[in-house]
Amino acid sequence: MPGAMTACREAPPPVLARFEKALAGLPDGYFGGNFSGPWGVTVNRSEDCKRTRLYGEELGGTDIASFNLYRLAGSGSILKPCEMSSKVIEFVLGFEPSRGSGASLMVAKK
Repeated sequence: MPGAMTACREAPPPVLARFEKALAGLPDGYFGGNFSGPWGVTVNRSEDCKRTRLYGEELGGTDIASFNLYRLAGSGSILKPCEMSSKVIEFVLGFEPSRGSGASLMVAKK
């Protein structure tokens, strides 16, 4: 269940809730997709689902998006982006996984 993110103060709570929902819809492992061009993305979740790591790389380019999201014992989360937090939020909200990557199947099951 999405909660308040404490390490990302520039984005309003509704945006953060959409971010967590979009992240939850991405499959584990490596998959391709589109964010103003082709990207390769890897999502790793810990077995206890308290940590999520995303690393995305623009294919044929030099841009990256990466972060760690830690779910706290209470109702919140801490986003630790490797770049500006607004960039990784924009990436997760705008990224479209390729068909057949498994992401559409995960969303349909929820």
